[in-house]
Amino acid sequence: MNFHAVKAIYTFEMARTFRTIMQSVISPVVSTSLYFVVFGAAIGSRIETIDGVSYGAFIVPGLIMMSLLTLSISNASFGIYFPKFTGTIYEVLSAPISHFEIVLAYVGAAATKSMMIGLVILATAAFFVDLEIRYPLVMVLFLVLTSVSFSLFGFIIGIWADGFEKLQIIPLLIVMPLAFLGGTFYSLDMLPPVWQTISLANPVVYLVSGFRWSFIGTSDVSVWVSLTMTLVFLAVCLAVVNWMFRTGYRLKK
Repeated sequence: MNFHAVKAIYTFEMARTFRTIMQSVISPVVSTSLYFVVFGAAIGSRIETIDGVSYGAFIVPGLIMMSLLTLSISNASFGIYFPKFTGTIYEVLSAPISHFEIVLAYVGAAATKSMMIGLVILATAAFFVDLEIRYPLVMVLFLVLTSVSFSLFGFIIGIWADGFEKLQIIPLLIVMPLAFLGGTFYSLDMLPPVWQTISLANPVVYLVSGFRWSFIGTSDVSVWVSLTMTLVFLAVCLAVVNWMFRTGYRLKK
């Protein structure tokens, strides 16, 4: 393991976050706070309780998960795409560092940034609603697995994209709609039976459901099913990344 190379890439990626702290940290926290104000206060005042908790507390896990998805993808995709755009990726590929170490550094940095902001959003939520985390270890587990899984997914998008526009296509047209329709702001029990069944095809449902279980102890889907689906998605992303490096897909001219 070339720890010096991994540390160099990881440190560089983390430093980029602190150079753009307004965009990387302040912006997502402010955006999520607006969700709390609009949904938690305005709409939440018209809704009694869901699964025994206030509506504001109910949407906290979903909002954190939605932020994790989008931030993990954007951090990882831009992190690997920019070296491709400038041509410095070839220096990285020719350096004495394995493909595993490259992925570890870039994905590790993206996941770290996402988890940091997720925890900041969690702390921010405490100012708006009364929070209780019943299973903190499970919460941390889902936080880590989701950040790593979607950072890998963003890494794949960054390699696949051949223009800045493509970096936004999948997050905006696919991931964001799935997040909004994945039980972020509602329980699946509130939907008609046919839509409950259709919603189970949405992978974000399992992420939000498992993460919410760690907070309130109830969920739309079994926590074990949620954990299994998250691990399956992680394994698929690892397989795709391995194939990309093995074949040189859009990494070598």
